[in-house]
Amino acid sequence: MTTPMRKQYLEIKRRYPDAIVLFRLGDFYETFDEDAKVVAQVCDIVLTSRPVTKSQRVPLAGVPHHAVDGYIAKLINAGYKVAIAEQMGNEAVAGLMAREVTRVITPGTVVDPELLDEKRNNYLAALVVEGNRAGLAYVDITTGDFATTQVEGEDAAQAVLQELARLGPAECLVPEGWGLEGMLSEMERESATVFHSYEGWRFETSNARRAMMEHFGVASLQGYGCEELPLAISAAGAIVQYLAETRKAALEQLDSLSTYSTSGFMTLDAATRRNL
Repeated sequence: MTTPMRKQYLEIKRRYPDAIVLFRLGDFYETFDEDAKVVAQVCDIVLTSRPVTKSQRVPLAGVPHHAVDGYIAKLINAGYKVAIAEQMGNEAVAGLMAREVTRVITPGTVVDPELLDEKRNNYLAALVVEGNRAGLAYVDITTGDFATTQVEGEDAAQAVLQELARLGPAECLVPEGWGLEGMLSEMERESATVFHSYEGWRFETSNARRAMMEHFGVASLQGYGCEELPLAISAAGAIVQYLAETRKAALEQLDSLSTYSTSGFMTLDAATRRNL
């Protein structure tokens, strides 16, 4: 029979299936199952096991709580999302300490100085392409710099990917089931950007527009220059929704949005950038 703590962990993991869950147990943060294998490999620590029933053991890898930031940094730099499940309160109920996820850290939502890579920017971007139109938005949550653009024409997809390469974000959101996986795979090999799939409905213009108007407290996006740019809205709105889920406090930094044109920048292909 599965232990109550195992059930508690599995319920948290069910809510954060795409994250490495760091589960606080006393003075350690423990990881289990496939998460443990990843942590052991990325962080170069010992992989052990833990009994969960009389006849079953599961992979286990743990790190001391006082050194957790260094291990989180390794996971983030390797492109993983991390969910931190803390012990809540000092008293156990029915022998089980309450635990809740208090932080979700992704490559583009890092704000802790000890986790930031000083050699690169910390942009979180979102990218969407529909036919001959493409939208791209990016934000730096440490400064509140938030901007969006829309590109149109037969080469819209290629043009927006070149703009993405120019920005070099730490993390980029794309709609689930998007059809440009080949291009993205090439970009991941050539850059340090981590691409994460995000629910497609988050990019729907109506949902994205609503999220942005609620965030800025306005009835129209006309004042931000993107009212008539649906894919620019889609990308920016996806970022607002993602931050509301992963780093809600960061939304307080976003008090404005700039809409810009990519025509003011010289674009360089991947080979040229590598040779600079």
